Amino acid sequence: MDINDLRGLSTVFAMIAFLAVFFWAYSGRKKRDFDEAASLPFTDDTAHINTQDACSAINAFSGTKAEHADKDKGAI
Repeated sequence: MDINDLRGLSTVFAMIAFLAVFFWAYSGRKKRDFDEAASLPFTDDTAHINTQDACSAINAFSGTKAEHADKDKGAI
């Protein structure tokens, strides 16, 4: 066995690994998990909006003028 045989075997193993990941990613069982992961940025925005509403409701109820934490950090 020389170096060229080793290179050929490593190419075959890499191709098998690539095909395994490809079929795993596009299998029907993972679609729901990937759809849920794809919607995570949008659920984060919804949670942030709900947090701002809750903070303003708490501040209005307590009569304080506390700033929201993101405003202190300079976030938009």
